[in-house]
Amino acid sequence: MDMANQFETPNTYRLHRAEYLFGLLVALVLFIMHIGEIRWIPAILLFVYIDLIGYIPGAIAFRRSKTGHISKGYYVAYNIMHSMVTQGAVAVVWTLVYGPDWTLLVLPLHLFADRGIFGNFLKSFKLPFEPVPNPAFQQFIQKLTGGGAPAASEQPVATGAGATR
Repeated sequence: MDMANQFETPNTYRLHRAEYLFGLLVALVLFIMHIGEIRWIPAILLFVYIDLIGYIPGAIAFRRSKTGHISKGYYVAYNIMHSMVTQGAVAVVWTLVYGPDWTLLVLPLHLFADRGIFGNFLKSFKLPFEPVPNPAFQQFIQKLTGGGAPAASEQPVATGAGATR
């Protein structure tokens, strides 16, 4: 939320996602306006390579792990591939090599959809690779927002992988 308090409350998280949904809408409108200029094979490849390199290997490793712990390399790959800086650099290099191209809109479409629709931001080494509620953070948010004790059905539940759900 600020430099001294680096977390988001449920409300600020929703607002953060709403900003990316707006970016997604702008990129989608531009994409549709220039749909006749989109080169489809490069568009599909540019859209999927982000997850082929940055998400799918880590997701597979996480699901195969008995403990829920996986190599930090998967987190690094995810964060590099899902970085606006990385994809901006890809767009710059593409433009220098091939010239400006509306096809490049698939890069922000992918990133904005991940953040705005799915709520996926960069990953922390301190949390499981896949979204799992952290009991300490859940308690912190309840204290911060003045919420009462969670109902029994809202209590974090330990899973076999040592994580909570």
